[in-house]
Amino acid sequence: MILIERQKNIIDFMLSSFKRRKGKTLALLSVYSLAVFMLASVVFISHAIRKEASFLLRSAPELVIQRVIAGRHHPMPVSYLDKIKNLKGIDSARARLWGYYYDPIIGANYTLVVPEDFDQGRGNIAIGEGVSRTRLAFEGDTMEFRDYEGGLFSLTVTRILPPGTERVSSDLILVSQDDFRSLLGMPKDFVTDLTVRTRNQKNLSQVGDEITALLPDSKLIGRDDMVNAYGTAFTWRGGIMMVVLTGGLFALIILAWDKASGMGEEERREVGILKAMGWPISDILLMKFWEGLGISLSCFLLGTTLAYVHVFLISSALFEPVLKGWAALYPDFRLIPFIDLGQILALFLATVFPYTVATILPALRVLRIDLDLVMRT
Repeated sequence: MILIERQKNIIDFMLSSFKRRKGKTLALLSVYSLAVFMLASVVFISHAIRKEASFLLRSAPELVIQRVIAGRHHPMPVSYLDKIKNLKGIDSARARLWGYYYDPIIGANYTLVVPEDFDQGRGNIAIGEGVSRTRLAFEGDTMEFRDYEGGLFSLTVTRILPPGTERVSSDLILVSQDDFRSLLGMPKDFVTDLTVRTRNQKNLSQVGDEITALLPDSKLIGRDDMVNAYGTAFTWRGGIMMVVLTGGLFALIILAWDKASGMGEEERREVGILKAMGWPISDILLMKFWEGLGISLSCFLLGTTLAYVHVFLISSALFEPVLKGWAALYPDFRLIPFIDLGQILALFLATVFPYTVATILPALRVLRIDLDLVMRT
């Protein structure tokens, strides 16, 4: 009970000290919380987007096979499918038709895809929310395109893809195979790429080696490669997110360094008075510990909470231009909240521990100085 009362008295004195330095304390809390907010926002975005990629691509094929000529992706003959579909270990293999169409009206590329079970019929298309929103095209409207020869090509919108799929379908146009080939000039005996699903994930490497031997002009893209590419493209777009992360770290380092480099005149006098009044050194150090922990923990909780709201509730509004980049059809969606306790712990140690320690060190130095000298300065 005595120990609890002692701690309560020390904390009460610490709070009264904060009130005496109200302006300085509020300024410190604001800057510190902002630094934690930036760090936590980057951590949340990074982790959530990688989790989002894993979730979206969990049903993707294990391997995508693309033909490469002069280092660039090229259409491949349909005959390539016959060469690999009967390989041992392959459960299924199929050819895909997809490509890009540049729309000069909005200055963006559409992704045209021929699905396996397209039921809209020739001359009809299904479009994503982003295409509909940008082109003001709705069910029953006609969209005009220019085919590969420059001729006018009209397609009727018969379906708008559900808003819940916008994270992957914002720029998507589903089209029939005949319309796809007529619009983009894809020869009938060529496809965009091949996909492979294996019977056993453990044999994926062996199957890949066999495919590479049969199709030496092709490259293989695994599901893990897609997940990594997805996360990298959004998380560190243009390196700007890394700049934000670095800025937040430097802000915390400067705060800790400034605190560890010495105490202000008022704080030194306060420590001297406490020592003169008979406070044990252990109590003075304990007070400084609670001071550092109180400030750093408050800023950690405030900054982390604001970062959570910023990333998951208002769709990273401050970082939106960075995430969008040059995209004209960026999807309007919210990241699913994914919180990694390991990352929270790392963020806690990086933001709370250094400042708390930095608060105690100057007090140790002051306590070693002669009391009269401290009181006179």
